[in-house]
Amino acid sequence: MRAMVLCAGYGIRLGDLTRRLPKPMLPLHDKPLLAYTLRYLAQNGFTEIAINLHYMPDMIPAYFGSGEEFGIKIVYSYEEQLLGTAGGPKQVEDFLATEGDFLVLYGDLLIDQHLAPMVALHRERSGIATLMVHQRHASNSLVCMDQTHRITGFLERPTEDQRRANPFPWVNSGVYLLNAKIFEYIPPDVPYDFPRDVFAKLVRHPDKHLYGFPLTAYRCAIDSPKRYKEAQAAITEGRYQGPFSS
Repeated sequence: MRAMVLCAGYGIRLGDLTRRLPKPMLPLHDKPLLAYTLRYLAQNGFTEIAINLHYMPDMIPAYFGSGEEFGIKIVYSYEEQLLGTAGGPKQVEDFLATEGDFLVLYGDLLIDQHLAPMVALHRERSGIATLMVHQRHASNSLVCMDQTHRITGFLERPTEDQRRANPFPWVNSGVYLLNAKIFEYIPPDVPYDFPRDVFAKLVRHPDKHLYGFPLTAYRCAIDSPKRYKEAQAAITEGRYQGPFSS
């Protein structure tokens, strides 16, 4: 199965931390965040990986090259304009769709969740998408799923009234196992977003099943200076048990 790591964004919420480098290149101890991600994917059996580029696009290829050092093969995809979490994968559809199913992972995640159980659930249910979900107070992507793991509700950037009316217990984690059929719902060459433009619409169609896989390990979205410090502390304290952990 192939994978894509989304690395094109500006990382504006990190302020000065991303003024001179893209967010996936933020140093965690003596290695960039993306090194942890690529080694994590390789350890979980994903060895052919696409990376999209836009902000400071030369820095990531200059460091990682072909990916050989990490036991993987990297394909780079430059976006002249930011295409979003779904538009980016659409641009490399031919690469990702080859195996039928593929993984999309946000490039700001430090994570050590084993992916084999998620892959097993995805294949067992034969859905169009399986989303890793977790429980967190306050999020922009709210998820409700039933006892079979089928997602029955999805709210992206809800208003306060919507939050009160739909107290969904799960949130989107930014890790997706997708079937190639998902590309039928993504237009080419335009910005498009999985949570807002794809999942929130497909969940309303009973024959386009989305499923959720509950997170049971460590995950940190490094989207603020506070979360950056949390990720560094998790490595130091041993709460993170993924690649390069002590």
